[in-house]
Amino acid sequence: MIWAGLILTFAAVLSGAPLFAVLMAGAMLGFLAADIDLSVVAIEIYRIVDTPLLVALPLFTYSGYVLAEAKTSERLVNLVQSLFGNLPSGLALVGFVACALFTALTGASGVTIVALGALLLPALKSAGYGERFSLGLVTTSGSLGLLLVPSVPLILYGIVAQQLGVGEPFTIFDLFVAGVMPLLLMLALLIAWALWHNRGDKVPRIAFSRARLLRALIEAKWELPLPLVVLGGIYTGFFAISEAAAITAIYVTLIEILLYREISWRSLPKVMIESMVMVGGILLVLGVALAFTNFLVDAEVPQALFAFMQAHVESTIGFLLLLNLMLLVLGSMLDIYSALVIVVPLILPVAVGYGVHPVHLGIIFLANMQIGYFTPPVGMNLFIASHRFKKPLLEIYAACWPFMLVLLVALALITYVPWFSLAFIE
Repeated sequence: MIWAGLILTFAAVLSGAPLFAVLMAGAMLGFLAADIDLSVVAIEIYRIVDTPLLVALPLFTYSGYVLAEAKTSERLVNLVQSLFGNLPSGLALVGFVACALFTALTGASGVTIVALGALLLPALKSAGYGERFSLGLVTTSGSLGLLLVPSVPLILYGIVAQQLGVGEPFTIFDLFVAGVMPLLLMLALLIAWALWHNRGDKVPRIAFSRARLLRALIEAKWELPLPLVVLGGIYTGFFAISEAAAITAIYVTLIEILLYREISWRSLPKVMIESMVMVGGILLVLGVALAFTNFLVDAEVPQALFAFMQAHVESTIGFLLLLNLMLLVLGSMLDIYSALVIVVPLILPVAVGYGVHPVHLGIIFLANMQIGYFTPPVGMNLFIASHRFKKPLLEIYAACWPFMLVLLVALALITYVPWFSLAFIE
């Protein structure tokens, strides 16, 4: 019976069965082989209901969809350009910062390319930047904000890691704080590369104008307080993560419908449905993954994996090198949510065994995933950019590799210098 189930599961994988079905089948077959009642699967799926932080996921996701539907991207670009457009390679700097902020707010790298690409790519080309440089900037910057509050992947990593209960305890706010320095490092290296690359080109600067800055601030005045409200409220203990998510959802809805009037009450249900379809998929996979993780723990798979790694990899440096290589490959093949719920339960116990802090591992994981988005041959951002800008994939590959090298340098520093992630963690 077990062998028949394995054959059917393998056939389902080859035929393109949904991820949750494959994980469910794997968990059920594992428990059957161990002669454990299958009711444990339902219990494990239901266990996510008892996770208070889970409330934040749908609320932040919904808020991101509302902001993506409105003209937040235009106001964000105008504001950042008003602040930094007069600096050397100012428009490139605007692209990096605006993409990072927009991805953090929406939680979706592909949405950033689609929404900001239409604004940034023509602006960069008309300002004198090369087409290849402009394509590379927009494609690679789309995933920068995954480390910045209120990133949904950061929250999801925290939920999965906390369910495992291994390593030093941490809070979701610790993850929010830990992501700031690595993101600033990435931005600093990318900006330095942009300055060096365009050093001989006479790229015009946009003269600073107080009037333009004031106008941009006025236009974005209702959206600017969002990060401050989320971080400030959580840091001061005024409200919890889930309460911050609820306040964000209500606030975003009111400003976009009543103040900006860019989303009508009639179109709001459509935005809700689209966001909840995505959340439903995440929660279904997460629930099944918890059952599969429980089987792996019962079967002592993490312990066996750690013993194997210890026998072949002696140092933490060697383990982290192998981890980065594996995550880059996985990041180019899996979407970030699937990677989080499948891979984290396997690697976190092993990483803790090598002395890696769970928060540090989370930042390493997400940094790899955001580079994986544009890692050839199948990184998701590559295909989105190719379709959005009507360019062949090979041209997108060629445009992205310099930016990828810069971010790999940042990844090495983030990986081997834990201070960037843990400096402000108590």
